[in-house]
Amino acid sequence: MSVDYNSKEYFDKMTQYWNTANYLSVGQLFLRSNPLLKEPLTSKDVKVKPIGHWGTIASQNFIYTHLNRVINKYDLNMFYVEGSGHGGQVMVSNSYMDGSYSDIYPEVSADEKGMAKLFKQFSFPGGVASHAAPETPGSIHEGGELGYSLLHGVGAIMDNPDVIAAVEIGDGESETGPLAGSWFSSTFINPVTDGAALPIINLNGFKIANPTIFNRTSDEDLKKYFEGLGWKPYFVETNEPHGTDVAETNVNMAKAMDSAIEDIKEIQKNARENQTAETATRPQWPMIIFRSPKGWTGPEYNAEGLPIEGSFRAHQVPLPLSADDMGTANEFIKWMESYKPEDSFNEDGTLKDYLKELAPKGDQRMSVNPITNGGIDAKPLDLPDYRDYALDVQTPGSTKAQDMVIWSSWVRDTMKMNPTNFRAFGPDETWSNRLWHVFETTGRQWEREIDPPYDAYMAHYGRLIDSQLSEHSDEGWLEGYVLTGRHGFFATYEAFGRVVDSMLTQHFKWLRKASELEWRKPVPALNFIDSSTVFQQDHNGYTHQDPGMITHLSEKKPEFIREYFPGDANTLLATANVAFGKESYEKINLITTSKQPRPQWFTIDEATDLVKNGLGRMDWASTDQDGEPDVVMASAGVEPTEETMAAIDILHEHFPELKIRYINVVDLLKLRNPKLDPRGLSDEEFNSYFTADKPVIFAFHGFEDIIRTIFFDRENKNVSVHGYRENGDITTPFDMRVLNQLDRFDLAKQAVEQIPGMAEKNPEFIQEMNDWIDKHNHYIREEGTDLPEVTNWVFKPVNK
Repeated sequence: MSVDYNSKEYFDKMTQYWNTANYLSVGQLFLRSNPLLKEPLTSKDVKVKPIGHWGTIASQNFIYTHLNRVINKYDLNMFYVEGSGHGGQVMVSNSYMDGSYSDIYPEVSADEKGMAKLFKQFSFPGGVASHAAPETPGSIHEGGELGYSLLHGVGAIMDNPDVIAAVEIGDGESETGPLAGSWFSSTFINPVTDGAALPIINLNGFKIANPTIFNRTSDEDLKKYFEGLGWKPYFVETNEPHGTDVAETNVNMAKAMDSAIEDIKEIQKNARENQTAETATRPQWPMIIFRSPKGWTGPEYNAEGLPIEGSFRAHQVPLPLSADDMGTANEFIKWMESYKPEDSFNEDGTLKDYLKELAPKGDQRMSVNPITNGGIDAKPLDLPDYRDYALDVQTPGSTKAQDMVIWSSWVRDTMKMNPTNFRAFGPDETWSNRLWHVFETTGRQWEREIDPPYDAYMAHYGRLIDSQLSEHSDEGWLEGYVLTGRHGFFATYEAFGRVVDSMLTQHFKWLRKASELEWRKPVPALNFIDSSTVFQQDHNGYTHQDPGMITHLSEKKPEFIREYFPGDANTLLATANVAFGKESYEKINLITTSKQPRPQWFTIDEATDLVKNGLGRMDWASTDQDGEPDVVMASAGVEPTEETMAAIDILHEHFPELKIRYINVVDLLKLRNPKLDPRGLSDEEFNSYFTADKPVIFAFHGFEDIIRTIFFDRENKNVSVHGYRENGDITTPFDMRVLNQLDRFDLAKQAVEQIPGMAEKNPEFIQEMNDWIDKHNHYIREEGTDLPEVTNWVFKPVNK
């Protein structure tokens, strides 16, 4: 039976569908029982403290209802991203109406009893959040922090050519830096190989307490703005602001939606029939700007006669109704009755059949689109054998190589083996971070004009996106990509990884809550590569020195965080093999590595064991012969390892009888006590490495407190930590270590000072170390480069 999706009859049904979603949304905000208001409303029916937001709800429900229409009319594969903050009722209400909510949560049944549970649980202890969250069917986007909705939508449709992300964007959210920058996404969507994002700005005029900038911007100026960014805006404005009669707005929104979908289909048809992925160029993608009053269909005025609907006062709870204050009960009842629940629900609270018919069916319901739960045809990466890329390290420290260059060969071949589900992202730093071999198989995806020879390694189709200088955008695309079942990494300068640390916090929160839901499928790891690190920024100086991401992520729940410090190229290869593998699903992996020429220390077998165990004792740098050492020298990170090896060299030369144990740490958080981290070493294991009481000199890449915290819970608290001490400048690489007392001379001196009685017997050694530092300080200020004794130093293994 054919359906006329433009008939008045169909639009009338849509209006009541919208009313129903609004009714359910208001009920969730205020009620804990009596959901159909069959009985007189009492304080026991109302929540003690209604918490949530109303301002965007009716307009979102209107958008959602019209998206259902175009899914049915055009047979679309579409899902919904809710960008407006704290509008959680929308996706819950609509999934309840299409039946999926009760399928996933059978206790919230599709009847009066289930509706009461639906209402009570919202923003209630033990219930569900006031924003779209992992518990919300159909969501891949945490609503707790604004700015990332379009980025997540675009990341999701990359390499998903048949999918449309309908991205609802609040006009308050539009003012955030990440969202403003995300309009450049049009530059990176390939119409042949990618799907489409349909941005819908929900322009209701106000934020928490202020008008929005877009609200006070004319349609003419908005049109110019978005056209200049590569979008084609369609404008819809409701002329029926105060009630539920939306006949004209239905027609206008339907026209805009139809035009947008037909534009997308025409763009894709033309590109896929007349272009290739490699020759496709940027089209002008459609978008919709929908003007409606904030708090649409809700209370018009408050007790003081000030406007609620159409003002910032509609942002949160628009009536002061609560179990302790029933003064506006009649206004609430009138509000709920305006949605004509008798036309929506049967006597038992089930949804009437004519409304059920309007929702898409099966996987076409946006609430259960497979892309929102683990992805479409998701599969683990097919990884090349990392051992095939290993350096032949026969003598520790005798070979120099660039870790990121070596690793980039592995990345290149991983891209070849996974041509549609593996991507790299970064803010214009891939070449600088020396992932050079990647460019042998891919260019940077870029759908604008390419102008050789001025442009290098750019292509209309590529597996690398690093051509927008925005950490927010690149990280947001990656999040959308991995949340929909694909794989990738974000590589950036270490200091500027901090730009997106709150994004990683939100991603962590998503992973944690999703892991508690049996119906949520696990998603691949988000791999975060920090290079161009604090201890060698060369000309960039102090502004480019901040390893704080290490501490930031270490504070999160340990099940979801890994922090790796590969000391050389082979260890980086072994780390990547784990970080990109199936065992790392539902993780954030922070990998701190170097791009500079560095001594190579570990054979591939040693590197494999280091990553597997998290740390290891190196016999070729140790002289304790499996007995009790006089001192333990430990390091985590590239430069800390180099300086520790050099300090050990100095100590071996001056004190050949000294018993030194060297420990290299790769998987830092494995050092934590198992009371805090299930993967942590037992006290017995920890002591087998670090002893119960011998001095430990720990050279660390980041801020020092994290190491002190680790040892605080252990028997051996005799640890001296040398890490980043917030000392920096535009200076030489070795001087960065001297400034932070991470250099070989300070490490060697510290070891002697910590061994009881040794400093008193060897004052000339302490003086010699101080003299070397003085010599260094004088030399770099005269010559502008590091001492030859430092740059030409080669490690001398003791047992290899």
